[in-house]
Amino acid sequence: MKVLLTFMLLFATILTQAQEKSIVSDLDNLKLKIGESYTPSTYVIDSKSNTSDCDRMIYYNKRGVFSTAQSITVDNSSGKITANKPGVHEVVAICYGQDKKRISKTFQVSVEYPKVKEIKVSLNVDKVYTGTYLPISYEVIDEMGFVRNDVNFDLNSSDGILEIDPINNIKAIKAGNTTLEATFEGITGRLNIEVIKNPVLSIKLTSNNNQLRTGDVAQLSAIALDKKGNEVSDIPFEYTFKGKSYDKSNTASGLINNEGRFVADVAGEYLVTASIGNVTNSQAFKVFDRNVKRDVVKVGTGLVSDKHTSDFWVFEGVDGKDYAVTGTWGADGTTYFWDVTDPANIIKIDSVQVDARTVNDVKVSEDGRICIIGREGASNRKNGIIIIDVSNPRDVQIISEYTTNLTGGVHNIFIYQDHVYALSGGQKYYILNIEDPKNPKEVGMFELGKDGQAIHDVWIEDGIAYSSNWRDGVYLVDVGNGIAGGSPSNPVAFGNYNYASGAHHATFPFKSKSTGKFYTVLGDEIFPKGIDVNSPNETAGFLHFVDFSDINDPKEVARYELPGHGSHNYWIDGDILYVAMYSGGIRIVDISGDLMGDLYKQGREIGYILTGNKDSYIPFATMAWGAQLYKGYVFYSDWNSGLGSAKVMPIKPDNSKVNQYLN
Repeated sequence: MKVLLTFMLLFATILTQAQEKSIVSDLDNLKLKIGESYTPSTYVIDSKSNTSDCDRMIYYNKRGVFSTAQSITVDNSSGKITANKPGVHEVVAICYGQDKKRISKTFQVSVEYPKVKEIKVSLNVDKVYTGTYLPISYEVIDEMGFVRNDVNFDLNSSDGILEIDPINNIKAIKAGNTTLEATFEGITGRLNIEVIKNPVLSIKLTSNNNQLRTGDVAQLSAIALDKKGNEVSDIPFEYTFKGKSYDKSNTASGLINNEGRFVADVAGEYLVTASIGNVTNSQAFKVFDRNVKRDVVKVGTGLVSDKHTSDFWVFEGVDGKDYAVTGTWGADGTTYFWDVTDPANIIKIDSVQVDARTVNDVKVSEDGRICIIGREGASNRKNGIIIIDVSNPRDVQIISEYTTNLTGGVHNIFIYQDHVYALSGGQKYYILNIEDPKNPKEVGMFELGKDGQAIHDVWIEDGIAYSSNWRDGVYLVDVGNGIAGGSPSNPVAFGNYNYASGAHHATFPFKSKSTGKFYTVLGDEIFPKGIDVNSPNETAGFLHFVDFSDINDPKEVARYELPGHGSHNYWIDGDILYVAMYSGGIRIVDISGDLMGDLYKQGREIGYILTGNKDSYIPFATMAWGAQLYKGYVFYSDWNSGLGSAKVMPIKPDNSKVNQYLN
């Protein structure tokens, strides 16, 4: 009997192996030059290398329009690949067989870099003095006009006037004329440099504040003086610091920039030094703990455990009570309405089901009468928006729908002054007048007009639309502010900031309550291993704080990066940030004062909420989607758990030995 069972198991294993199939293609490690096209040969084999027919083979670029480089375009049916820009991309081939089973395989396709044509070398100063230490700037330009950032060139100067360190910074050793040469792939760029004798005898160094909290920014003022006491104004300073932590288990750390702005991450004693060659001066700082920690307690839960929850919105109804609406993701097109008047007792009061797989975004008008939801994955491909009368949230009624130009799916929306801004297929947003919600009318549209553009989100503040363009950063668009003569029917872009991640998910503009500076917060959204609907997910990315006080010269000044967790939607009220960090839960962060450096390391985190629970769609798996401060409560949605509320408790007196000693 045991022999028979063993044989049966062996036969079953062999049969299973015989039925296993895989995709084979000459896409594997394909290399193309810019402008080249290639149509692959792809087929299916079983475990015995027998070829098998495929009813339908489709291809796609794994990152699609969200590709960082957009180096290739892929024809979905033929698989024809066209190389547009240098880079490495992943192409997925999917076979739908006669047995209705789906098999897929991912292939790497490389677009080769053209040959280098020119190297430009420059310095960011007009005069070079002996003893000064300077970074160089360079551009490596190829034959197609692309600028390469991946090169390790050889930098040299042979006459002893300059000293070059291992990371290609230069130090001026002695006075004289020299030529700096940068060489890569046989191409050389040259820069003639005159080094002048250093006239500086002393440095006058002051600071606006010598006692700081972690995260507080000190501004140093440095003046170089010659032997006659005259100021030398055209010479760069080098700033460095060293520190000693009060906590022996922690290392002193911080940041100082070329403008003499200093911030410390860890409480301790720090010495900041300004140098010009061998001439130095220093300022000492005492840095205390920021001491902003507060307890955050969960108050109520509106559990949704049979499907994934997407975005939400909390609002005051026309009856004066408080309500919320939540969407659903990858499910059956359901939208839920909740009574949240008592945040400890969140009650589901109504729902709407529409033809969609995902209701990704939901918004409610300022007067609490109109709710708009966006559809994705409609069976008839007529996605668009649904306009809902929520004047009675216990009996909501669909008023109308609008699908023209929105059939590609509406991932995000925003309502502002009787207009809705609806994202269309991830590429542009249409502006609809909803003064008559029964008859919405298209009045305008915004797109970059660039190949491969992708818009993920839009937020409107003071007549300016902040367009979150996936690989092109944020665009500021006048839709009624007047700064660039724009209007809803004539949106005009007038400002932009981009950064290199190529995964810009959302933007939130705010004016600092404590400093008056104007910032935009730009968030990354990265799933390194893709999205698994049935298991916990790995996420990455962080928030970029960009100082937009000078619209013509925006500067990224700070970040909030929670190790091991990526960002999603967020909210700012006063000088406090409420951010959903997916598996990291809802994080509440002090963003008061000047912002510089890593806000997480500076101890600015007030508290957090882990939003998962045992009854979640995926038990205990936190996957926070968004946060909103409303009437003193932190409301949030969780992909696995539905809707929730929490309360930030009053700050407790600090009785720590360190701060007692420092004070």
